[in-house]
Amino acid sequence: MAVLINVLIILASILLILIVLVQNSKGGGLASNFSASNQVMGVRKTTDFLEKATWGLAIALVLFCLVSTMSIDRGTVKHKSAIEDELKNQPKVPMNMPATGGQKVPGGAK
Repeated sequence: MAVLINVLIILASILLILIVLVQNSKGGGLASNFSASNQVMGVRKTTDFLEKATWGLAIALVLFCLVSTMSIDRGTVKHKSAIEDELKNQPKVPMNMPATGGQKVPGGAK
């Protein structure tokens, strides 16, 4: 299930990138290549289609991301990290720290 959602997120992202790149902010883009108004998809219909496709893919991407975060099973996590596991498996050895501070070391510096 998670793999399917991730594939849908990637697919929607790529399609959204392509559709946004086809558009032109000045009203040109793919629509500027069609000069005749009697075509099946004229200039106006092409921009309407691109705008609707952009909004649809953006909404789909948000929904896929929400479904992806809701489908994560957080209760089955057994190990927090490999470092914590390694620290728990270390033997408990008392450390003998040398005395420091007010003690004088014979033959030491003055």
